[in-house]
Amino acid sequence: MQVTSQAFKANAHKALGDDNLKTALFKLQHHFTNNRTRAVEALPEFEQLRDRARDIKNEVLGALDFYLERFEQKVAEQGGTVHWCRTPRQARETILSLCRSVEAKTCTKGKSMIAEEIALNPFLEENGVQPIETDLGEYIIQLADEPPSHIIGPAVHKTLPQVADLFLEHHKRYGKTERQTEPEALVGEAREILRQKYLDADVGITGANFLVAETGSTIIVTNEGNGDLTQMLPKMHIVVASIEKIVPTLEDLSTILRVLARSATGQEFSVYTTLSTGARQSADLDGPGAFHVVLLDNGRSEMIGTELQELLRCIRCGACMNSCPVYHAVGGHAYGWVYPGPIGAALDPKFIGLEAGQHLPNASPLCGKCESVCPMRIPLPKIFRYWRDKAFAEKITPLPQRVGIGVWAWFARRPELYRMASRLGIGILGRLGRKAGKFRSLPLASGWTEGRDLPAPEGRTFHDLWQERRGRRGPPKSGDPFRKLFS
Repeated sequence: MQVTSQAFKANAHKALGDDNLKTALFKLQHHFTNNRTRAVEALPEFEQLRDRARDIKNEVLGALDFYLERFEQKVAEQGGTVHWCRTPRQARETILSLCRSVEAKTCTKGKSMIAEEIALNPFLEENGVQPIETDLGEYIIQLADEPPSHIIGPAVHKTLPQVADLFLEHHKRYGKTERQTEPEALVGEAREILRQKYLDADVGITGANFLVAETGSTIIVTNEGNGDLTQMLPKMHIVVASIEKIVPTLEDLSTILRVLARSATGQEFSVYTTLSTGARQSADLDGPGAFHVVLLDNGRSEMIGTELQELLRCIRCGACMNSCPVYHAVGGHAYGWVYPGPIGAALDPKFIGLEAGQHLPNASPLCGKCESVCPMRIPLPKIFRYWRDKAFAEKITPLPQRVGIGVWAWFARRPELYRMASRLGIGILGRLGRKAGKFRSLPLASGWTEGRDLPAPEGRTFHDLWQERRGRRGPPKSGDPFRKLFS
């Protein structure tokens, strides 16, 4: 996937003018967020499960080498093979070699962000193996020749009419000449065409939501069942996953699964939770003849023990982007690389470099909503600040921004001057905006006013109001959490 993160501002500006995208994202915002709220409220122990899920992943990251070696041992005991790959190139070449070992011409694929990370599809195509996406969302964007725009809903940026047009254009060669307009009809058409692809494929490639060290199992969580057909019917099943997907036991897996679907789609459980443990055994009625797990590092081991380690707890549920006001406004493609939304803003600079990804950590109002809904309690705003500080220290941040931050810091270290300047600025803006109550444009604030109006200040500064109310109520009590901050 070509990196366009350095053009985030231009990407975002273009997205803000896309009416189809606005329509699609509006539906996403209300569907996923409302469903999550209902699912969480129906489970009284949800917060305790989040704590336990976080602790499980922290335990794994504290002994990652042990759990990975245990996983490899168990896979081997079940007749499978683990392939260790440090770089995307090694992973791509390993998968191609496995495909060639069975003279594969086609392979079916389940949804996999790691496959996107290593740019697997174009590599296979260049080397004579045709990958066929079987997840409906992935199938749609493969027809459109686009990358996914969401972790769990790759085609959420597409409207129903756009999908209908895509199917009509690409399915004519299968004799489908009528433009379908109902979702059920479109799904049925895709199912009919993909059915034979499953039967013809030589290799099935899936990702893995989790890897279980206790049993050597890989787990996929889906709502369509395409993953089962992808891994059971071909001669060979290849799992491509990153090293942090490991969990110690099946019991630990069940704990994390209870927060995964609720956070992702608002379901109690996804329709299919499939465990794969090795190749087909003599007593098995079906299954692949060969089972391979390709484990990718790609810099993840370097994150252990750093400020970025907590990102390795991510279970790719998409809750952070479902709740993010920036993602809701510009969609996933604006972020310019594999992982969009808040998790992408925190993770992508590690993979593509901070110079290319410098804008992404700034694509957040630091409202904290992403952290509040994350089932693994990843402190995303803290990591945004880490990247911002690093970009400033390394002079990657553009000079005007560094100057502006320097001026603000100078005032912030001098509270009386800061408050005086705040009063002056608020007073001027309040007078200028008194009639309309808002600003449609404002010098030095175009980043805000290009997409929305800026409300005009209506009163005094926060500090003034706080001092007045504290004077009315008396000094803060000893247990007041604001005592140190405002005394």
